[in-house]
Amino acid sequence: MSQSISVSWSTVDAKYPEASVQVDKLPNHDLILRCQAGLRPDRVAFAELLHRYQSQVDRVLYHLAPDWADRADLAQEVWIRVYRNINRLQEPAKFRGWLSRIATNLFYDELRKRKRVMSPLSLDAPRSLEDGEMDWEIAGDTPGPEEELTTREFYEQLREAIADLPEVFRTTIVLREIEGMAYEEIAEITGVSLGTVKSRIARARTRLQTHLQNYLDS
Repeated sequence: MSQSISVSWSTVDAKYPEASVQVDKLPNHDLILRCQAGLRPDRVAFAELLHRYQSQVDRVLYHLAPDWADRADLAQEVWIRVYRNINRLQEPAKFRGWLSRIATNLFYDELRKRKRVMSPLSLDAPRSLEDGEMDWEIAGDTPGPEEELTTREFYEQLREAIADLPEVFRTTIVLREIEGMAYEEIAEITGVSLGTVKSRIARARTRLQTHLQNYLDS
């Protein structure tokens, strides 16, 4: 997805002259503060913010809506919402979770509009985090061909296990285990009680464990 989005950029706030700091050198916390400095985000700083976190938005939407052809449009809408509301974020350190909530809330908004059941979640594509490929706690620094085959088979079994989960279980386990959200955040996003969130995650883990244990035993 292109880094330019359809929003009207403002001029940089006088407190932060555009030439005074290279935004690509700023730590994430300072970059977010820079975006919050004016009435509207500094164009250069916001473009850098988008560059750093675009993969997270894409990942969240991929997990939640793997079969939606318009995910790129949804991702753009996420960033429009971020642009309009970033000044409301009181704790810049929580930007990552706040961004995931915006993406997930947008997904639920669209899901309610479409009033249809989603297709099963796909894990065919490599999962990744901010520091690279995701590790599902499978040991091995330099795996050989046999270990690589075993790993691929495990991923396939994991994909099937998650695909078999009911949608409500699938969503909560993705938000908890892949996005690393707190139970309270998941409850707020999904609109259910904290107890329900914990119950769904526990039941999802049990189903995944049973499925994978049967595979390992065989």
